[in-house]
Amino acid sequence: MAVSLRGRWLALAAALLGWLFDGFEMGLFPVVARPALIELVGVESLPSSEQDRAIGPWNGTIIAGFLVGAAAGGVLFGWLGDRLGRVRAMAMSILTYALFSGLGALVTHPWQMVVIRFVAALGMGGEWSLGVALVMEIWGGHSRGLLAGLIGAAANFGYVLVALLSLSIVEVRETLTGILLWLGIPDSFVERLAANSGWRLLMLMGMMPALLTLFIRLFVPESGNWLREKQSGATRSWATRDLVGVFVGVVACGGIMYVWSQDTALAVRLAVTILGLVIVAAGYLYPVQRYLNRSGETAANRRVIYGRLALGTSLSAVPLLVTWASVMWTANWADQLGQSQGEAGRYAKQWTQFSSASGAVFGSFGGAILGYVIGRRLAYLGLCLGSLAIALLFFQTNDAFNAWFLISVFFLGFVTAAFYGWLPLYLPELFPTRVRATGQGLSFNFGRILAAVGALQTGALLKSLGGSYPQACTLVSLIYLVGMVVIWLAPETKGRPLPE
Repeated sequence: MAVSLRGRWLALAAALLGWLFDGFEMGLFPVVARPALIELVGVESLPSSEQDRAIGPWNGTIIAGFLVGAAAGGVLFGWLGDRLGRVRAMAMSILTYALFSGLGALVTHPWQMVVIRFVAALGMGGEWSLGVALVMEIWGGHSRGLLAGLIGAAANFGYVLVALLSLSIVEVRETLTGILLWLGIPDSFVERLAANSGWRLLMLMGMMPALLTLFIRLFVPESGNWLREKQSGATRSWATRDLVGVFVGVVACGGIMYVWSQDTALAVRLAVTILGLVIVAAGYLYPVQRYLNRSGETAANRRVIYGRLALGTSLSAVPLLVTWASVMWTANWADQLGQSQGEAGRYAKQWTQFSSASGAVFGSFGGAILGYVIGRRLAYLGLCLGSLAIALLFFQTNDAFNAWFLISVFFLGFVTAAFYGWLPLYLPELFPTRVRATGQGLSFNFGRILAAVGALQTGALLKSLGGSYPQACTLVSLIYLVGMVVIWLAPETKGRPLPE
């Protein structure tokens, strides 16, 4: 069931737009976090050090909720992609994150933001795995290095878009408020949306991707690989009742988040975290395990798939953990530094995200091409070494928001984001068509669960270290050492076709 050249380009265009808006969703909260939490927590516009430490844990909890939602969405929508088709599931995932991102403009309490970001992330996490599976299958495994680079670059360009919008928020705010008033929205409501740096308006703009779903349903062709699986009857082995495992996993994640948001003893936190992660792993694996049993897979094949899931999760978790528990906090740190510099630091967080994301756009291509040229294992090892070195350089050589801060954060984004070109190159090569969307979705997004725990750790570290971003983020960056060991357990897939 070959897809025409036009169909290939339409699928690629839809997936690239989906990943761009994924990046927009992920980059949105780091920019709006500080003004949003200052308003939602009810502290002064220039919070004291003590109040700032109160904002940090909320920021970590919201980030953790987002990552947990993305992990659950990767499994949920990956399951839908393997059961109903890549295209239908991708349209549903984009509509989910678009609608709920926009609802973030209406929240009045930090816990409401946790819930809204969680549900929005369900769709975002699903779209990543579905888009990767669809593009790699429709293109038949050709140009994998280039396609993987485009995937990573598109997502990071979404971060750039958020930074540009927030830098021009005055102009954007005036335009949007004019449109809302013209539509008959009450003045008092529009004024509330535009207050406090216009963070609610930025959240409202997260609804833009909803229009993409219509394009996907009308014009994007389905994967021929999946259609062949459907004709063979393999897709019928996925059962809706198995999704109860995902629900159990989400509840366990909620328990972990709750314990870390309270002032409980460290021993209790660690015990609950370990138990919770075991329950999450069992719950998220349950749909896969049930499918493999019903589909008649041999014991040897099941062992291979489970082993690939463990490897994919570990390799994804390392960069994801450092990104969300360290690199993503640079905008908050820049905002903190910028406040002491008056007008010169007014847009510190926006310029920081713009510089970091610009580096990440190029780095994503670099990671994919490096893996394609020198092999998957050597490339991953090099990225771990390079990322650790640049993280130490950035966090240990900056103490003010200045030109060096922006230059060094550009290279931090360039090197650390290269993994997001490498991962969409490598993960599809680990799994056969019948479990590809679920397998790579579970691998990449379960890594986000571990990253969520890391984000909570960063919030706790900040609190214990007196709000020192360099110390907390430097400690988290040492996780790259784990990746340097794990990669040697993974198979080398350079030059091999996608498994059927």
